[in-house]
Amino acid sequence: MSKKVLITGAKGFIGRHVLRSALTKPTVRVRMIYRTPEAPEGQGVEAVRADLTDPASLRGACEGVDALVHCASRVEGNARTLRAVNDAGTRALVDEAVRHGVRRIVYVSTASVYGRGPFLGAGPEDLVPAPASATSRARAAAERHVLAAGGTVLRPHLVYGTGDRWMLPGLAGLLRFLGAGVACSSVHSAVDVAALAEVAVAAALADHDVPPVLHVGHPRPVSSAALVGLLVEPLGLAGGAFLSLRRARERVEGFPTALHHLDMLAADHWFAGAHVWRELGCDPGPAPAAGLAAHLQWYGPLLREGAPTGCGAR
Repeated sequence: MSKKVLITGAKGFIGRHVLRSALTKPTVRVRMIYRTPEAPEGQGVEAVRADLTDPASLRGACEGVDALVHCASRVEGNARTLRAVNDAGTRALVDEAVRHGVRRIVYVSTASVYGRGPFLGAGPEDLVPAPASATSRARAAAERHVLAAGGTVLRPHLVYGTGDRWMLPGLAGLLRFLGAGVACSSVHSAVDVAALAEVAVAAALADHDVPPVLHVGHPRPVSSAALVGLLVEPLGLAGGAFLSLRRARERVEGFPTALHHLDMLAADHWFAGAHVWRELGCDPGPAPAAGLAAHLQWYGPLLREGAPTGCGAR
């Protein structure tokens, strides 16, 4: 029996991969919400124009839909804009899904709702959201609407792969700012965006109960040393000495954004979630260090152009 899946944010980094994954399923029909003036072309996708900041435009978007995969999130802007999209927009979308009897609601959120950490092997049952930024607070609010409707929330930490303009480029920006590598021993959960997309679609299509909150990361965390090591040669830092954390913090003193991201890099952010791959029958792909290395050719131009100062965690 075929199922119709509605995808929001299908033109964004994660949403593009969710759309691609859904289109590989022979029994799935896809509808996507877009808000730009021009409708997306081709791909055999039904497109509905709507805007999360305009609840009236969402009317009917979920009609005839079996599952919703909500990937649309605002990560930049002032608190009012963030609330309008992530909080109020998600609430309106979820209300519309409930009104039309949508069976599955899946929201692609972020482990940043937990705050800064450190976190070492923690499962969803061990943690309570404590968002520390306006973005994370708005996304935590979005989660509450989804969970109240009986939906599932996915919380990845570092997401990498084709289309990523924040995680690895952001780390490159920090290292370029420092002019050197950083010596630290933290570990981080990371996931290839294509594997994350497969989990999102599998959760939406599952015929069995799915836990309300899932950490989505490769079973094997990646070390900060491995992340930094991937960028030493592309950034021309091979001949330079690595900075200790103390020296690195001295260099970013007076630059709050850089200091914030340095502290994020230096703290453990490993979220246990190996069972998600068995639960949903998905392949986590190669370990993050190998997965990232395989994407370096795509990242090349972004690394050369520079990137926002930071390591990509939000």
